[in-house]
Amino acid sequence: MTKIANIAKNTSYLTLALILQKVISFTYFTLLARNLGPENLGKYYFAISFTTIFAIFIDLGLINVLTREVAKTQERAKKLLGSVLVIKLPLAALALLVVGVMINLMDYSDLVRNLVYLSSACMILDSFSTTFFAVIRGFHNLKFESIASIAFQLIVMSFGLTALYLGMNLYWIMGALVMASTFNFLYSSFILWRKWHIKIIPKYDKVLIKLIIKIAVPFGLFAVFQRVYTYLDSVLLSIMAGDRYVGLYQVAFKIIFALQFLPLAFMAALYPAMSSYWLNNRQQLSITFERAMKYLIIISLPITAGTIVLADKIILIFKSGYGEAILPLQIAIASLLFIFINFPIGSLLNACDKQKINTTNMGIVMVASIILNLLLIPKFQAIGASITVLATNALMFILGIYWVGKIIEYKSGKVIITFLKSLLAILVMGIIVFYLKPLTNIFVITVIGGIIYFILLFLMGGFRKEDVMSIYNSFFNKSKESV
Repeated sequence: MTKIANIAKNTSYLTLALILQKVISFTYFTLLARNLGPENLGKYYFAISFTTIFAIFIDLGLINVLTREVAKTQERAKKLLGSVLVIKLPLAALALLVVGVMINLMDYSDLVRNLVYLSSACMILDSFSTTFFAVIRGFHNLKFESIASIAFQLIVMSFGLTALYLGMNLYWIMGALVMASTFNFLYSSFILWRKWHIKIIPKYDKVLIKLIIKIAVPFGLFAVFQRVYTYLDSVLLSIMAGDRYVGLYQVAFKIIFALQFLPLAFMAALYPAMSSYWLNNRQQLSITFERAMKYLIIISLPITAGTIVLADKIILIFKSGYGEAILPLQIAIASLLFIFINFPIGSLLNACDKQKINTTNMGIVMVASIILNLLLIPKFQAIGASITVLATNALMFILGIYWVGKIIEYKSGKVIITFLKSLLAILVMGIIVFYLKPLTNIFVITVIGGIIYFILLFLMGGFRKEDVMSIYNSFFNKSKESV
């Protein structure tokens, strides 16, 4: 199998897995929200957010290093894994200890503390599962990881919904996550042993461990900044406003999180090409970046506008107890444009060996997020957290786009024209959707709105038939030069 064919196969696995994973995850979240109510949902996601922050201190960039180094020298996979395990085992024990001490120092109920303990088990198991899958990625294989990601969500949903149906408490619902994490741990270690004959044994190698730590530092810093930025808002909401507001905020957060599979899958297909173009074809790199920005603007704007107009109907999916989540959702979804276009910006910086800039930018955004949350959450609760999401994603865009112009020569005017045409199309679409809202259900409105938007944009020259074929080719690798 050729290298390009293998990349195409892995991209297909990853894209399909991302789509299915997000669909299952969001469906399960919706059912949880409907049955638990804002306060219990807030307790559940506080425990997950709290432990997820500390989970990054077990990894510290080791996953990225392991995949990269195994890919370079596959015969050293066993030694590399053994050395990484030597580093991670004490880090895991330390993270577990810190989580236990921290949650007991806070004024939380026994229920919340026990949920955190259960979530800590997931933290440890998931950390080692991702380590094993990192080695498998180094062998250019995403099939097993893709299968595991879908199986994980199915296990969580199956056991979680069973617990809900039987009227069990939050311990059992969190237990569904523990079961899924246990499956992933056993499955990943079995595949590693069965297919590549690599045993899970820590092995001390002083020279190799020093090398791994040295390489991992920049990756680790970025990962820490990103994890704190993503999950600290839920923790601060719980501390300063209460678990009920965590539940309300999670509605907006989950909707945005579910939609990220679109740019994730898109950039998974484009990133290898961008790396290649940086070395061999700078002009094609500029064209690829321009098109990626244009496509993601075209996709993100109608989703944003539609969600803002239909927010009250969307919230009804989660039952009437979530009415206060309407405004946070409308504010947070406005950040979707920045979230989408930050993907090609970040990918370009990484492809052009500017990882340190990405890390610096994420560090600045993390600090800004903490400051804004501390200022806004006490006054505005979930609304304050949503304002922070919008402001910090816009800041990430400003910081990133500044460097893009220094790295490549691209036609920013084309991107701006696409934005203005898309904006005009969604204004028309938004007006029509607003007047149709009382007359029919949300699904019919969504379809009608989407058709109107894309017809208007096509007539205005916002995209062409060739652009549609280019997107298709970028996913299925029909032509490497098509993007």
